[in-house]
Parts: sequence; structure tokens; C-alpha cells
Amino acid sequence: MQELKSKTIQLRLVEVDDASFIYTLRCDSRYNKFLSYVNGGVSEQEEWIKRYKESEGRGEQFYFIIETPDLKPCGTVRVYDFNDKSFCWGSWILNENKTKTAALEAALLVYQFGFDCLGFVESHFDVRKDNEKVIRFHEKFGAKKIAEDSENYYFSISKEQLSIVRKKYNRIIGVK
Repeated sequence: MQELKSKTIQLRLVEVDDASFIYTLRCDSRYNKFLSYVNGGVSEQEEWIKRYKESEGRGEQFYFIIETPDLKPCGTVRVYDFNDKSFCWGSWILNENKTKTAALEAALLVYQFGFDCLGFVESHFDVRKDNEKVIRFHEKFGAKKIAEDSENYYFSISKEQLSIVRKKYNRIIGVK
């Protein structure tokens, strides 16, 4: 797989050994307000990762640990729900160890992976309506609201639209 690295973070595929970090991150009330509820404990997270690794092997989804250059984990992000032209991304969490530009860098690396590595031409994703900060973040990238329900807004962004934003930010954060 192509290296997914920028100026202050990198993405690497999740391993079973990451279960404790992921579980702690997902159960932390500072970060889980807009996430689905987590059942069980670390052992259930390990089992989930084992099942996930099978789907990763089939190329059905990819779950990443976001880490600093000194290999300190600071978050997660997942790429999944592939269709003919689009991929979804989510499970995006960053903790207090994140770098100043980690959110921006992680988003650009996810798009690099989905568009350049996997060959998709669009991305789709949902954001909880109460998550105003993340909604503004995606709209600054040029994502368009395409639908909504009582809980979520649904967005789409094209590779073409992202290329405009990429030029602006890649220079700042060193994404190739």
C-alpha cells in the first residue's frame, strides 16, 4: 500500500494490538458524542478488529490509526461502503495528542487514499446534525449536502472539487 504520510501525521492500518487504544478512544466522553455506542470491552474490540481484518483482506474496507511521526496514536479513521464510483469515510476521532493540523491532514490523506489509491471519483459520508464544527469543516472542503434525515446530514464531494482544495492545503501541510 502507498505510504499515507503528511507533515505531522501518518495513517497505518489497524492491528488487533490497537484494540485497547480504540476502545479507550471510543469510550471517552470528550470524543464520542457523535459516534455510535460501543458494546463490550477491549476483548470485544479485538474480536471486531479480527473480523474487520478479513474484510480488509478482501479490499472491502480500511481502518486506520492516525499517528504522529514518533508513532504515538492520536486517532482513527475508516474508509468503507464502496460503490461503483464512491467511497464513504468515518469513524474519525482525534484525541488530545493530535497535532495542530491533524484533522486537515487526516482528511487529505483519506481523500488521497480513496481517490488516488482506490481510484474512486467521489466520496460520500454523513455527519450528525449537532456536529456543527465537522459540518463546517467539510463545507470548507466543498462538500455538498445531498440529503438529510432526523439525525444526519449526508454529503458528497468529487475528486474534481477536492483537487481545488488540495492545491490550497497540500502546500501548507506537505501532502504529496
